[in-house]
Amino acid sequence: MARIKERTDKDGKPRYTAEIRLKGYPTQTATFQRLTAAKKWIQDTESAIREGRHFKTTEAKKHTFADAIDRYGSDVLPIRFNTTEQRNRRPMLAWWKAQIGHCVMADLSTATFAQARDSLAKEGRKGKPLSPATINKYFVVAKDILKRCVNEWHWLEQSPLRDGRVELPELPRGIVRFLDDDELARLTTACKESPNSLLYPAFVLAISTGMRQSETMNLYWREPENPPTETAWGVVNLSESCIILHETKNGDRRRVPLASQALVELQKLNKVRRLDTLLVFPSPTHPHKPIELKKAWLNALIRAEVNNFRWHDLRHCTASYLAMGGASMVDIAAVLGHRTLDMVKRYAHLSDGHIAGVVERMNSRIFGATP
Repeated sequence: MARIKERTDKDGKPRYTAEIRLKGYPTQTATFQRLTAAKKWIQDTESAIREGRHFKTTEAKKHTFADAIDRYGSDVLPIRFNTTEQRNRRPMLAWWKAQIGHCVMADLSTATFAQARDSLAKEGRKGKPLSPATINKYFVVAKDILKRCVNEWHWLEQSPLRDGRVELPELPRGIVRFLDDDELARLTTACKESPNSLLYPAFVLAISTGMRQSETMNLYWREPENPPTETAWGVVNLSESCIILHETKNGDRRRVPLASQALVELQKLNKVRRLDTLLVFPSPTHPHKPIELKKAWLNALIRAEVNNFRWHDLRHCTASYLAMGGASMVDIAAVLGHRTLDMVKRYAHLSDGHIAGVVERMNSRIFGATP
């Protein structure tokens, strides 16, 4: 909706104040000496707003991208992310500030960020080209800043990075390494027979839940008075057969179900747990720090004759076994704690058998059983 108000100025000449009100957008006003100029401004501005080209609001002219980065660093980062993620994001914020921090918000465009993308690909942060995955991480941070400029601070009407307007490098397909049946049996036995009594329950818990290593190693029997601030951590709840992860890599709180052998192993540990620490997997010499299982893990891999396999690959095992068992991509993302399906698409091919069964059952209902 638009309207024009006419008034007479002190010099006796007419002035025309044009006003535009569109749902979901701030009201825009401008004053002109000629009625035709006011009408043309309304036409051009309405068109620009609907096409996402109208960033020339008062706030957008008042602030620079450096202002947005500073506010994000002081108001968002310490509250929204754990210490590790803060440490990862601060160099990216510094790069964005040095690269385009001088730009007024009203002047930010897709071209601005396309040039920044090319700079990351050619020169990187320290003169070395960055990988597609790292470039995408830089843009995750930039998108988050711009989203807050639009939704919370009202410094922009629309983000120049919305709807994928800047094409980012395509990520390479992730390598999925999971244990086949023989490898799983051998490694399970090797972990069970390890001199380190905590290796086997940690192994079972990791492969049963898909939790990250930091999440597994920083589990407590109850919430500590001073929980860790630099890593993920959680609390075991045996009465409800679950683990509550209070801090995770992406900052979300997550409930992890405990079932079968994982629940049994934690119940056993609870009966013989140490009284000088709340950690489920404490260090034998420093009870308030998690145990270091690297040596015991490597020895188990050697004994089981399992090659090219990391602890993190246990997480791939969980996802792969879920996919082969018929779990949907949404289910797998929920178990692993991913916000989107992008990270679990690498397991899609493992559910082909399940999908084929679904298609077969659909066709049987339509056309009847195949003779």
